[in-house]
Amino acid sequence: MNQTPPRFVVGFKNIRVIFALTTITTVFADVSLLNKSQDNFRKDFNVPTSRFMNKGKSLYFVLEPGYRQTFQGKEKGGSTDLIITVLDRTETIDGVETRVIEEKESLNGQLVEISRNFFVIDEKNKDVYYFGEEVDIYENGKIKNHDGSWKSGVNGAHYGLFVAGNPKVGDSYFQELAPGNALDQATHTSKSKTVKTLAGTFKNCLVVKETTPLEPGVVAWKTYAPGVGLIVDGDLRLTSFKKTK
Repeated sequence: MNQTPPRFVVGFKNIRVIFALTTITTVFADVSLLNKSQDNFRKDFNVPTSRFMNKGKSLYFVLEPGYRQTFQGKEKGGSTDLIITVLDRTETIDGVETRVIEEKESLNGQLVEISRNFFVIDEKNKDVYYFGEEVDIYENGKIKNHDGSWKSGVNGAHYGLFVAGNPKVGDSYFQELAPGNALDQATHTSKSKTVKTLAGTFKNCLVVKETTPLEPGVVAWKTYAPGVGLIVDGDLRLTSFKKTK
């Protein structure tokens, strides 16, 4: 999602196209995809940086240090556990001080990925923007690669809108704008769904359809609950959420 965006994140980690070698031709091809066939998805995000905050919360997203969520489900042929934590840590990306959200994912008890995702929230309208991620992919307890990593302001990448502060059904926008790496996009399909998980029953949930022009026809689904944030990510469901400090 991932993420990616991150799992919230996000994004789209399970279907991301990873290139062993990014060439100028590849970047141009992605830019062509972006400009040619995605006119329905908002991609212009020129927000005054003075409005960006690195902590706070909106209706469907919590960006407060110490907030933690755990998820469980079946993915990749096994039992998957995911822990998402808003860290007491910031990082300057593209000239903006962002908040770091860490995701730890394990498969059958073995660590497979740790990602550090960078977010800000618009003080005015509570839109949440995604500035990229650093990814560590693990194999047999050791870091194998950093596939999926990107940062706004590097190699033509630009931050995207992750979750709107006042979402409306039908809203469509890019969550990631990283030619040659990530072009994840979101569409709101419902704001009235009721979802039951081990963490509780949640009403008036936002359902988001995620796609990417890099993999036409591939779809992922996420669900967000008011005041809680992400509660369903594909086959993963929220099992607990709490402040850790």
